[in-house]
Amino acid sequence: MNEQRRQILEMLAEGKITAAEAEQLMDALDREQPGPAASDPPRPKTRPKYLRVVVDSAEEAGGDGPARINVRVPLQLLRAGVRLTSLIPPQALAHVNAELGKSGVPIDLTQLKPQHIEDLVEQLDDLTVDVDQTDVKVKVFCE
Repeated sequence: MNEQRRQILEMLAEGKITAAEAEQLMDALDREQPGPAASDPPRPKTRPKYLRVVVDSAEEAGGDGPARINVRVPLQLLRAGVRLTSLIPPQALAHVNAELGKSGVPIDLTQLKPQHIEDLVEQLDDLTVDVDQTDVKVKVFCE
């Protein structure tokens, strides 16, 4: 038990704070300093560099045996792509947006800014998608 938690419990025992106040203080400590789970080894928080998609299949689409797909996309490629959109003339962007809309992709490239991609990359850091079926395993994650 760390020092701050011990102090909260002492204040509760002395009647200086109520149980509800102690609970609020403990929750605040948890939000400020989330501790790693006992089973998880501590690891430093690093900025992800890649979006990885791994697919393991018991059978290849052609039926010749097992298939393994391992795609590693550099997140820097996403960042560069967003910066490149600033070089596209506005008339061309309008045309691209219209064609994307016709294809069912409702993205407005005129609204895409570098800070938006950084927010996306930060959120991708917490992304892990696992799909397990009897003959296929798909995993999407950042590393």
